[in-house]
Amino acid sequence: MSDGATDPATEAFLAHRNLLFTVAYEVLGSAADAEDVLQETWLQWVKADRGQVRDQRAFLVRITTRQALNRLRTMKRRREAYVGSWLPEPLLTAPDVAEDAELAESVSMALMLVLETLTPTERAVFVLREVFDIDYDEISNAVDKSPAAVRQIAHRARRHVDARRPRRAVSSNESRAVLESFQCAVETGDPQALLEVLAPDVVLMSDGGGIKHAALRPVTGAERVARMFAGGIRKVEGTITTEPTVINGDPAFLVRMGGEIDGVMAISVENSRITGLFYVRNPEKLTHVTSVTPLTLR
Repeated sequence: MSDGATDPATEAFLAHRNLLFTVAYEVLGSAADAEDVLQETWLQWVKADRGQVRDQRAFLVRITTRQALNRLRTMKRRREAYVGSWLPEPLLTAPDVAEDAELAESVSMALMLVLETLTPTERAVFVLREVFDIDYDEISNAVDKSPAAVRQIAHRARRHVDARRPRRAVSSNESRAVLESFQCAVETGDPQALLEVLAPDVVLMSDGGGIKHAALRPVTGAERVARMFAGGIRKVEGTITTEPTVINGDPAFLVRMGGEIDGVMAISVENSRITGLFYVRNPEKLTHVTSVTPLTLR
């Protein structure tokens, strides 16, 4: 990609890059694959007859969506062969992402997992319509469906997501108090303190990808989750430390064991209790977490 500041093609692409990355990431759930899609989009963009392009943003979104859909369909076999639970690749996000409630929800681990239950086309339509408010005619060009069909797909996807959408209405002070209690409980290995901060129906999902040890299935219930934490902590030879951060617009912890990064844990909070814990240990998914530059997304 050219770095020339006066290159119109480069300037136009960079002006919309955050939007394109967010579209690709929300469709794919993988930052690495989203970056590949952006590279493919760039290659098509520089080859296009840009003099015939009336709306550069719409054109670039259309290319990105098509590339992401193609990749998502080929990724299905990879997901089916994945060892254990699969979680989206976590992103270190800037504070302003967390302040944008709609954007933060759209990239949250909890909602990204709901999007996994949609078909590829439903997922793309939902992201373009519900997250970015792109009109139906524009979406129809991106997914090669009629506007009428896109409306039906959007309605079906919205109904499906709404039935499974996690609740997120908590204050920052409430989240901070819960996280501080959880952090203390984890670092001390106190199972009773863990029980006090976990919701009765809390769900823990861990993703090791067959590279690092992780639960093969979601663990449900405060007592089971607390026992798993307590048992895991006892087996650790070094010191466990947790560093607060923001992942996918949600409060999270960067977890170190013996000073080495072990993984990242995103957390969902409702009614002063933790309802969801998403622990990514697969080192192949941690590249964007260890980055020194948080993503601003769209």
